[in-house]
Amino acid sequence: QVQLVESGGGLVQPGDSLRLSCVASGSNFDNHRLAWFRQAPGKERSFVGTISGTGRSTFYADSAKGRFTISRDNALNSVYLQMNSLKPEDTAVYYCAAALGAVQPASSRIRTDPNNYRYWGQGTQVTVSS
Repeated sequence: QVQLVESGGGLVQPGDSLRLSCVASGSNFDNHRLAWFRQAPGKERSFVGTISGTGRSTFYADSAKGRFTISRDNALNSVYLQMNSLKPEDTAVYYCAAALGAVQPASSRIRTDPNNYRYWGQGTQVTVSS
């Protein structure tokens, strides 16, 4: 069992940066690949990015490429989402998720499908507005 707790959300202006954190409880943290998803009001949950158990492999949604960076510190049981150049369309509740298994699947469809992630945090609100 893995419990995930996100933090770091808030209200920022367009162009600002924000760093989200997610701390996991439980053992064998590096046995799980992790991901960030987001859900805007009235929309489905969408994939942001994922990182392998070792942290060596990352994969991002097109909307996140070049602006967002996922990292993890397995010694601290933590994963992070650094978000730069934020836009109003980034406004959403951001969720941390953990999958069974540490290796990134070859299929991007599998990587990005929320149904392939077993454990979820409660979410943290990010609002980008002037």
